[in-house]
Amino acid sequence: MSHHTFAPSGQGTVVLNIGADIGALVIHTPGRLRGHEIEVSPRADAGRRTHAAVRARYVRSGVRWSVVLDSLHAGRYVIWRDPATPLAEVDVRGGAVTEFEWPEREPHD
Repeated sequence: MSHHTFAPSGQGTVVLNIGADIGALVIHTPGRLRGHEIEVSPRADAGRRTHAAVRARYVRSGVRWSVVLDSLHAGRYVIWRDPATPLAEVDVRGGAVTEFEWPEREPHD
């Protein structure tokens, strides 16, 4: 997991490419992960990964730290804790947004 510094995303700045057999995944994380790149891969192909940075997202209730990944083909995906360690698996459905909550405390914290 690499780390970058990004300005927060303003309200209404996320546009998702979803529809038919293409979906999106939003991963909500603890603030301590801000700027980190989170990787996901199809369950059947761990080598084919995509990633995005954890950024501040301003919502009605305040700030959420999250990763937004769109243009994902429907199917089962692995969320990677680091380059070698899977954290969880999620199902992405076409035409929909799947949400996942990164645990506040990880197993080896």
